[in-house]
Amino acid sequence: MEVVSFPESEVPGSLRAQVLALQDQAWPEDAPSGETSLVHDPSLQPLSMILVEGGRVLAALDVLSKEIVHDGVRYSASGLSTVVTDLAEQRKGYGRRLVEAAREAIRDAGADLSIFTCDRHLQGFYERAGFSILAGTAIIGGTREDPFPSDRFDKVTVAAFFSGLTLEHADSFEGARIELYPGLIDKLW
Repeated sequence: MEVVSFPESEVPGSLRAQVLALQDQAWPEDAPSGETSLVHDPSLQPLSMILVEGGRVLAALDVLSKEIVHDGVRYSASGLSTVVTDLAEQRKGYGRRLVEAAREAIRDAGADLSIFTCDRHLQGFYERAGFSILAGTAIIGGTREDPFPSDRFDKVTVAAFFSGLTLEHADSFEGARIELYPGLIDKLW
């Protein structure tokens, strides 16, 4: 069993088809069709991370990245998107293993922080994978012209702080509105 990573546009076809099938399992109304369909805005540098055993995809996710400005400070931020585990393989620790690997990859790539939202019922899963919940924090997605705030939904904001800069300013992220603005494709990444 291994974690492999590729820019989203370079995922080999056999793996890409399996990832899309898993996304279709989880979100049948949202999943793209076709083996080469890309899910994310290329400007967010989507990195696909895939847990594979013997050529079979067990779990997959994408890491999206951009610079953000919060409370007057510029940060390099990354977040998780489209985190999915094969329904037949859930509750075996595969998803957590992949999310932990993604957290480490984001840290090792030099990001100041990882920040994203998840459905409230998943907060324990992300906490066990090393992330913290930012109480009362909302991410403002979409664009400045067409904002898409996470507090419209039953979501929580999840984060991990890596750099001295974010550790020094960690309190400014609690109970805040974080202007992420990843665009119209990945509204909340």
